[in-house]
Amino acid sequence: MSSSRRRFLMLGAAVAGTSLAAAPPVSADITSELGRLLGRNRYRWLIGDHHTHTQYSYDAMYTVDNVVAGARLHGVDWLVITDHGYQAHEKSSVEPTNVDVRAARRKHRDVLLWQGIEWNVPGAEHATVFFAPGPHEATLLRTFERDHDSRLTNSGSGSPENEAKALAAVRWLRQNTRDPIVVVNHPSRNGRVAPHELRAMRDTGLVIGMEGAPGAQADGFPKPNGNGGARGGYVNNPGSDSWPGYPAEAYRTYGGFDWMTAKLGGVWDSLLSEGKGFWITSNSDSHYNRGDVLTRPAVPGDYYDKTGKYPDPVNSGVPQLLAPYADFYPGEFSRTYVGATARTHSAVASALRAGRIWVTHGGLVDNLEFAAYGDGQFATYGERIRVRRGSSVTVVIAARLAYRPNGSGSIPKLRRLDLITGHTTGTASPDAMSAPGTIVAESFAPRWWPGHTVVFQHTFRDVRAPFYARVRGTDGNRHSPGGIEPVSDVIGDSDPFKDLWCYTNPVFVDVW
Repeated sequence: MSSSRRRFLMLGAAVAGTSLAAAPPVSADITSELGRLLGRNRYRWLIGDHHTHTQYSYDAMYTVDNVVAGARLHGVDWLVITDHGYQAHEKSSVEPTNVDVRAARRKHRDVLLWQGIEWNVPGAEHATVFFAPGPHEATLLRTFERDHDSRLTNSGSGSPENEAKALAAVRWLRQNTRDPIVVVNHPSRNGRVAPHELRAMRDTGLVIGMEGAPGAQADGFPKPNGNGGARGGYVNNPGSDSWPGYPAEAYRTYGGFDWMTAKLGGVWDSLLSEGKGFWITSNSDSHYNRGDVLTRPAVPGDYYDKTGKYPDPVNSGVPQLLAPYADFYPGEFSRTYVGATARTHSAVASALRAGRIWVTHGGLVDNLEFAAYGDGQFATYGERIRVRRGSSVTVVIAARLAYRPNGSGSIPKLRRLDLITGHTTGTASPDAMSAPGTIVAESFAPRWWPGHTVVFQHTFRDVRAPFYARVRGTDGNRHSPGGIEPVSDVIGDSDPFKDLWCYTNPVFVDVW
């Protein structure tokens, strides 16, 4: 696979639907077909969050309405409530949560809301589980928690038997629920999800992927105005249930992203190199949101265990800068965009399964579009085209630059976009962690013009073997010495707004 590294830059208005003025001129075939190639006539890009907590979690405080209202304030279109699986939760929380969720659906009709769970996965750690809303959603959720959550079934330790129980739980979801979605949460935080577990779960067809970046990003703000912790709570070292093959570097975040995603040619690329979809998301993991004036009332230590719920939070009138876990509201810092065909629960679920997803932190880009075309076919995130051997394949990237201040009070600047490609080589060994052929095919430096769209293309010529392509972007503040790779976040001094990245899911190119 050889490539032509010709690039171009296109600048246009920030308002969706307006024409783009080329500077310098670009090929007419690209300009006329840009909207079609990028799926603008097929998909609406909806912002969401699949990992949030409420007062029905043993370690959180918000009402369901607090979370949904905060999400709306930050532009969220779809949202999943995922309180922790726990004995008191299964006993006392599922039905009351459902009452609150149904009330929130009536009150906030512009937010697509699910009731899910943060599943304690047998033989592993955590995953988001949710399925189509309906009259029996609470009953189904409670049954799943009671019979398949490792906290309730004493199946958390790593063993082949417990790993088999996790797969049985996923099969139960397939047989008993509609539109089920499972996403592995913070996969490297404790090293408890081995590569072979990721592959086995992926191959069920219901586990769509993993968090490319964990929530709790605000925990890294330095003292005295922050917790002085680590982005995502990634401060751990190998434990008794950690998979022994992970290196020490796996337990840290890189520009806020999980090591599996951030490492070029790492675990995520090894999964993609098999030619199968395994998608990344991002989320808030909202428990206690930094800067909020709400606080949880003091209660006895056994209050939650007895009730399955904390009292409603109260307004302290003082922004909380040292909140436990230090999260953000959904959409405030972390955003997962999905390309849905309609604004419905089923359309969002379909988009998630299909991998029409890209993620960003801190408003680094206002929009990010990506497509590949060749032999008269085109595809965007999660999709694939099939071209004749020897054909050319052109990748197009369009990014609308930020024009609004983020939570830091400044407008982030996208300094670089990297087009990453890897060979599709077929089935790998179960615990494969690397894809050595993964490279940055080209990097692009956008001209700074807030609110305008920059467009780049890269053509792969004489394509001889299948491959995939994906994109990442950065504000360029922190990277490897003399290089472009993200570097480990500093524990105790990681203001998340000072190291921003965005990532897309891949496009696959098959060859015949």
